[in-house]
Amino acid sequence: QVQLVESGGGLVHAGGSLRLSCIASNFALRYYHIGWFRQVPGNLYEGVSCISNSDGETYYSGSVKGRFTISRDNAENTVTLQMNNVKAEDAGVYYCAAGRGMTIQNMCATIDRAPFGPWGPGTQVIVSP
Repeated sequence: QVQLVESGGGLVHAGGSLRLSCIASNFALRYYHIGWFRQVPGNLYEGVSCISNSDGETYYSGSVKGRFTISRDNAENTVTLQMNNVKAEDAGVYYCAAGRGMTIQNMCATIDRAPFGPWGPGTQVIVSP
């Protein structure tokens, strides 16, 4: 079964750091763009960061640029999101998703799951004051 699984979520103090991982099973991550998305009200999604399958080009939303870093290890079939200086507004459930046939900018602009997949089950980030 083709799937993605996120890990690394949990409780973090504001200003602290957290490292999320996305591991792929039964398919090669190297052929796909990978994005990290945060669920927002209305069962919609906000693109946090995306990384391309080819040259490692990255995209960040304005709210996380300079604080978060996305990276990929194709040999380990893993994509990581390093979250630094975490803020209260970063809290939520984070999902990773795989896609191709689009730019990473368009991928990160997605607000629902329809255009691509698979998606992982999500990992929750809780930010305490």
